[in-house]
Amino acid sequence: MTNNGHFVISLDFELHWGVFDVRTVESYKNSLLQVRPVITRMIELADAYDVKLTFSTVGFLFAESKEELLSYLPEKKPTYTHKSFSPYPLLDTIGNSEKEDPFHYAKSVIKEIKHNGNHEIGTHTFCHYYCHELGQTVEQFEDDLKSAIAIAKPLDIKPESIVFPRNMIDADEAIDKPYLDVCYKHGIRSFRGKEKSYIYNVHTTKFYHSWYIFKLLRILDAYISITGKNTYKVEQYYKKGKPLNLPSSRLLRAYSKSLSFLEPLKISRIKKGMRHAAKQGELFHLWWHPHNFGTHTDENFKTLELIFKEYSQLNKSHNFKSETMTGLTNKITAKH
Repeated sequence: MTNNGHFVISLDFELHWGVFDVRTVESYKNSLLQVRPVITRMIELADAYDVKLTFSTVGFLFAESKEELLSYLPEKKPTYTHKSFSPYPLLDTIGNSEKEDPFHYAKSVIKEIKHNGNHEIGTHTFCHYYCHELGQTVEQFEDDLKSAIAIAKPLDIKPESIVFPRNMIDADEAIDKPYLDVCYKHGIRSFRGKEKSYIYNVHTTKFYHSWYIFKLLRILDAYISITGKNTYKVEQYYKKGKPLNLPSSRLLRAYSKSLSFLEPLKISRIKKGMRHAAKQGELFHLWWHPHNFGTHTDENFKTLELIFKEYSQLNKSHNFKSETMTGLTNKITAKH
């Protein structure tokens, strides 16, 4: 059995900090409240199928209290041209603890993940930082990352992987190289890059906010093959002294009642990509947000279990291996 493809799942764990600029707590309350039981259920299902998860976690969520959160704030905060992208003004309105405000704190959930021992806790930056937004600087990003690392330290967690909020990173662009250099400098060894396709690789600042055709194509791509399988010979991305790019293969889009007739196509598309990766010895990297399972929870978990069953079969037939982002990075690094 020589095939050894890789199956990576990364989860953008952010609660309200991931959507504060587009949704109020009240408008998204039910989904956010479901995140805790959803994560518990995800861990149980993943463990049942020997699947490893990487929880890319916003640093704000590590705080026990508002007082603790304020003590970790970076000196240099993002000076976005569009002020609405900064979460810092929101700090005046949040509660003082997780019990009082479950939308902005999640230390108990982070402890649950850590205590389980099978999964990784990476970083999603400290404040859900947008690297492609105008006005911010690399120096501000570095201060943000330092805060994310510092607030995790009391829990004996050292983030070694990063998912950039809204996937604002272009792995091959000179403009983003300094951000990746900062990551490596502070012990981050891998990141989730974008799919290697034009509809995902338009530079965010220039296009993403206005070119709705790309958003439509991305939705369609979940059900029918527009961009192909998006699997990767990930060893080819290894560069000494740089974080390893573990590119996304597919966003697991949440179950939609209006599009439920397309659900079999979505599942089939993911399974085909997994099979291709298993047979070719490549990476298949699936991702989503835990709050995506906050509505239609049972339907979403039915889909997830079908994916895990496919993984289990491919693990037996092709030695397809589930890895955390850092676990896979360590294996590839050890070969060089």
